[in-house]
Amino acid sequence: MAEHQQKARPETGARNPLVQRAWGALVDGLGAVGSLLIVALMLVICADVLSRNIMGSSLPLVSELGALMVVMIVYLQLATTIRHNRLARADIFYSGFREKHPRKGAALGALFDLAGVWMIGVMALATLDMLTRDIGANQFIGITGVMTLPTWPFRAAILAGMAIGGLQFIFQLLGALRIVIQGPQHDRA
Repeated sequence: MAEHQQKARPETGARNPLVQRAWGALVDGLGAVGSLLIVALMLVICADVLSRNIMGSSLPLVSELGALMVVMIVYLQLATTIRHNRLARADIFYSGFREKHPRKGAALGALFDLAGVWMIGVMALATLDMLTRDIGANQFIGITGVMTLPTWPFRAAILAGMAIGGLQFIFQLLGALRIVIQGPQHDRA
């Protein structure tokens, strides 16, 4: 069934297999970076727990770093979640509907992708505003004199994840519109 979903929702609007593979590598690569950051965050939290139990005090930056990293991980993995059709939706209806009515199913998918582009666009504008404020105000997390980190690299990674997720929605929207206009083409690869 997952194989059918992959074919029913094109990865990109591009017909060039090299472009599709390169885009897939970028999207899945960001997802892998997000997974590695989960491991790093777990190690930081474990080190903090050990520090609290052994030395009686917490490590600096753990709570602030954890908060920013969780959000960064979500957005770095967003595009791969979209690409592999793992976003939450009522698939019990959508899958059957798409099989029985390919063009109408593609139109419904296009509406879903359009809503995704719009939502990510709204969030990206807000994040861009925060990023420019962080850079302009030279914003840091942590305790001055103990340990600090600038916040802008985290915000930039979040914004990059949103932009790539938005592009993935656009590519899927174009592929769905192609099915709506031309009809499903089962004989093509």
